[in-house]
Amino acid sequence: MHAPLPRPSDTLSHDTPAIGWLLGIAGAGGRVLLDREALALLSGHADPVLAQAGQVATPVKLRHGERWIVGSIRSLTLDPAQDAAAIAAEIELMGEAMRNPETGELYGFRRGVTAYPMPGSTVHAVSVAELAAIHGQRHATTVRIGTVHPGRSVPAMLAVDALLGRHFAMLGSTGTGKSTATALILHRICALAPLGHVVMIDPHGEYARAFSDRGEIHDVGNLRMPYWLMTFEEHAEMLLSAGPAERQAEVDILARCLLAARMRNRAAAELPRVTIDTPIPYLLSDLTAAIAQEMGKLDRAGDTAPYQRLKARIEEVKGDSRYAFMFSGMLVADTMAAFLGRILRMPGGSRPISIIDLSGVPSEVTSVVVAMLARMIFDHAIWSRPEDRRPVLMVCEEAHRYIPAHAERHSAAGRILSRIAKEGRKYGVSLGLVTQRPSDLAEGVLSQCGTIIAMRLNNERDQAVVRAAMPEGGRGLLDTISALRNREAILCGEGVALPMRASLDTLDEELCPASGDMTITELWARPARGDAMLADTVARWRGAGK
Repeated sequence: MHAPLPRPSDTLSHDTPAIGWLLGIAGAGGRVLLDREALALLSGHADPVLAQAGQVATPVKLRHGERWIVGSIRSLTLDPAQDAAAIAAEIELMGEAMRNPETGELYGFRRGVTAYPMPGSTVHAVSVAELAAIHGQRHATTVRIGTVHPGRSVPAMLAVDALLGRHFAMLGSTGTGKSTATALILHRICALAPLGHVVMIDPHGEYARAFSDRGEIHDVGNLRMPYWLMTFEEHAEMLLSAGPAERQAEVDILARCLLAARMRNRAAAELPRVTIDTPIPYLLSDLTAAIAQEMGKLDRAGDTAPYQRLKARIEEVKGDSRYAFMFSGMLVADTMAAFLGRILRMPGGSRPISIIDLSGVPSEVTSVVVAMLARMIFDHAIWSRPEDRRPVLMVCEEAHRYIPAHAERHSAAGRILSRIAKEGRKYGVSLGLVTQRPSDLAEGVLSQCGTIIAMRLNNERDQAVVRAAMPEGGRGLLDTISALRNREAILCGEGVALPMRASLDTLDEELCPASGDMTITELWARPARGDAMLADTVARWRGAGK
């Protein structure tokens, strides 16, 4: 026979109402019984948090001495042993706070539990003021991104140093507001730190409009990324076209000839050692001349096919206007420092974000361009003097394209981004991963993200991957992820005081990315322009124009 359930009238007047009692406790959670009548009495309360007491994902507190132990309801089940008078619930323990002996209110919340309540302890509802005290981060630099559910007046705050210091991931199915949420966070960070350094990899050209007044937009028209900044691995990924059987021959040829071309620059004589990866300018004509010279050393029976393929590929990229942003003849001067200054916004002039619009970059070299940018950001951080080191945030939209499964084996971009995920925080390089397919990310990369912002995910495989990577205390909330509305998110990890469900703030239209869905029926209601439109499209297609 169960002990009598606590009643709200049994509670001291200055404490929030009692709604149940603790049945059992384990290291990370416990089992409680909730009194249906007590919950019904609170359902009409003016305090929106008290009114929703007892629902899944809402907070509760348990008294232990002069402390409040704070938890979150994970699941609810009707308890037939109580003749439907009680509801059995599973709770996750999140942290603890001190209890004001005069008012009963909690203060000084911190994550982690050092002293556990005993079975039989009373379970109390949490008020909106207490929810605000739990989520308030008085000793951290924060930005507001929305409101905490269910307390519509409680601001949802992100601690910027913790968010960026341990990387973060923004996850959500297409159409849930993921791009707008990313823009919201970046706008708030840029407003807080106008002298900061943010680089956004934008594969679809969505963010240029959102940051036109606060950032610099770099696309194929003005990116001016010198080809000679590529490492040998990046050269190989861009220039080698042979299959696995013939690839090794091309690799050996390219290695010898690239080194020879770099050595022809006068800057090579001033360096104690030059390798195929040393970022020294060289002429493409010197590279093709070195290939021709190597080919001339062959016997008549020698196989010239690898040499011919390399020369043909180099001539192809030289002559293709789509590659002009890298292989223009104007990019042979030593502009490495100027290029880094433009991309990293040093000095930024109160425009702290660089948008790298890759929508006009040929798809076959997009990965190489991302690899170059990521590597240069990371190498710049490594080689900077510690006193001159400036933190940089690199945000990757469609991150699953650049860090796919087995990325460290098959992709230069995957290798460098995986390395940044593991080592970047030591040098002040932060990573923000934005994707709708977390299950396609390289294994282990998501687990390196200290803060996870998860919007609605409909795919069970994606949910399982996020659940495995979710930091402590957030797995109960994750059970609600398929029930989230658009512009709602589950936030947990280093960047928040406590795992939360939040409604994100609304951005002004001009600050949102250009990523809205097409209004299909409205567009189909108007006739197409016909021949003139098709001719214009074909002209742009052939000219590789935008």
